[in-house]
Amino acid sequence: MTDGAPDGGLGAFAELFGLAAPEAEDDHPGPARRGLFRRLREGITSSQSQAISPQLAGIYRSKMVTDELWQDLEEALIMADCGMAATNEIVDALREQGVEGRITSGESLGSALTAEITGRLASEPARIALGDAPTVILVVGVNGSGKTTTIGKLANRLTELGQKVVIGAADTFRAAAVEQLSVWADRAGVDIVKQGQGADPGAVAFDAVAAGRARGADVVIIDTAGRLQTQHNLMEELRKVHGVTGKAMDGAPHHVLLVIDSTTGQNGLSQAQLFSESVPVTGLVLTKFDGVARGGIVLAIGRELGIPVVLMGVGEGIDDLQPFDAQAFAEAIFSPGSVGDA
Repeated sequence: MTDGAPDGGLGAFAELFGLAAPEAEDDHPGPARRGLFRRLREGITSSQSQAISPQLAGIYRSKMVTDELWQDLEEALIMADCGMAATNEIVDALREQGVEGRITSGESLGSALTAEITGRLASEPARIALGDAPTVILVVGVNGSGKTTTIGKLANRLTELGQKVVIGAADTFRAAAVEQLSVWADRAGVDIVKQGQGADPGAVAFDAVAAGRARGADVVIIDTAGRLQTQHNLMEELRKVHGVTGKAMDGAPHHVLLVIDSTTGQNGLSQAQLFSESVPVTGLVLTKFDGVARGGIVLAIGRELGIPVVLMGVGEGIDDLQPFDAQAFAEAIFSPGSVGDA
């Protein structure tokens, strides 16, 4: 493990990918959650956008549960990018608990809210199963989402777990993208398959899968050009890249990960909807949690599309890509203990 990695982080990665956890981390799930919780809180408290913390703090200080308090909670959840539908469902569920006498104060409301959000996000634990080698992972997203950086960090983590990784640089529109990915590949100590700027992305994807098979790789991770979800010609090209990988290897790609910038708010839901119409997105990677105090978009996407969050970026370091932990996420953003006296 590299220096500075979060306690238990590598074990959490092993669990996500169905791999054997490092022996030193097998029996210590607690530190992993605490490490992620700490990083989330550090990012949120240093963020320029802490709009919901003061509002939640005011709610949690209330000694009574009133209609006004429920309205304040609705506003806070909408402000947190949870979306209207998810907000209404959460508030309705909590109101029922209030009728049953289980919520009697703002503090108990906060605890119940944290548990409700955790339950919604953890109902189906996310997994990225690694099957017959190589497992092919296609990574998609808009420009600026952190897609290329995510690939580099993911390759590094898998290498730490003993997996042989090949990266395919199929973002051939930007020379800088190939250069950036090459730097990450060098840092992670993995092979990279690339061609010149303007090359056919499908050809690069095909070659990457072929190279992975020939070199005995466990995982092939393919980068794709960033594109807006409204650029229909580029979305069509993405479909072609997806199809080409299947020609290189039956069943590929085995996973399609959509990288979304957490700071985009409800636009993240629009991205998820339209990318899912072009390729079968199997998991979300939410980046830049170190720069946003909201994050309710996780709930909105989960409710509307049923796509699980598998990974989250909580910092700039190579070890700051972490498996998504519903409980750590909910506690860091919504729990009374985290909101404190904001």
